[in-house]
Amino acid sequence: MKSWGMWLFIFGAGSFVLNMLGMEFVILGWIDNWGPTVGTAIRVGLMVVGALMWLVGRKQAAAQPAG
Repeated sequence: MKSWGMWLFIFGAGSFVLNMLGMEFVILGWIDNWGPTVGTAIRVGLMVVGALMWLVGRKQAAAQPAG
């Protein structure tokens, strides 16, 4: 779960920055179909969900006994 969260966060943040520069990841080109406000909300949502998944995955990994 930790790696999925990391990738969601990276894609969300990267998409946010690229959008400000007038570009977009090809795989996320559909995000602005419903307008720029919804596109920004989806990008922020990707970052938030990704960060939460990463934090939960990190806590789960720390709670598992070594070995």
